[in-house]
Amino acid sequence: MKHVKIQAFDCPDAWYKTLTEIWKNGDTFEVKYGSECSLTKKLNVSIEILHPENRPLVDDKAPCDMKYVQWYALKYLWSGLIEDETYTYGSRLRKPVDQVEEAIRRYLEEMNDRQVTLVIRMPEDIKKKIGNEKHEPPCLSLIDTEILNGQLHLTCYFRSWDAYAGLPANIAGIQLFAEALVSEINGRGSLNIQTGKLIFHSKNCHIYERQFKIVEDLINPKKTPRRVLSSQTAPAQS
Repeated sequence: MKHVKIQAFDCPDAWYKTLTEIWKNGDTFEVKYGSECSLTKKLNVSIEILHPENRPLVDDKAPCDMKYVQWYALKYLWSGLIEDETYTYGSRLRKPVDQVEEAIRRYLEEMNDRQVTLVIRMPEDIKKKIGNEKHEPPCLSLIDTEILNGQLHLTCYFRSWDAYAGLPANIAGIQLFAEALVSEINGRGSLNIQTGKLIFHSKNCHIYERQFKIVEDLINPKKTPRRVLSSQTAPAQS
């Protein structure tokens, strides 16, 4: 299993560098159980994003836009249930314990608290089925937090991560989540904390076989051939 460390300036840079590393150095892995059974290329990655607050949050070539990212941050991460969804990250963060609210309270009581970890995965997620239904455990397992030098830094773990389609929306949405968390802490405590780094770990950050050609073209864009000028197309001399 190859492990790669990636340092990126901002969110679009992290997406592009991660795809490049997987495409060039990824292990071949055939998924035989899960949401999509497919041949993949994958890496165990650690990604450090130095300035995730930098705009734009999403590269213009990514398969998502800011409208979707805002929906993901607000509905899927920050708030509760969504119709027709068994669960969301937000529903697990809010119940049975409102971990978001508790994190805000703890930081207002003590900024140097190193125990503020928001957990999404549950013990029963180890099961293939819950009742008679096939069970899909969450890809995002936890969001760990720490305030250092006036900045809130997040460290997140994805057990499995679609690097092409999921990663750009996920990291942008988590940055908006961090900004909302900081806004609540600042507003209630009359403070001036800023968002800091985003750090991600994933043991299986992957590209599906159906995405190979898309990623290859993104990493190695075809160059437009130079136009050869003939006597008929050559510009007039001054």
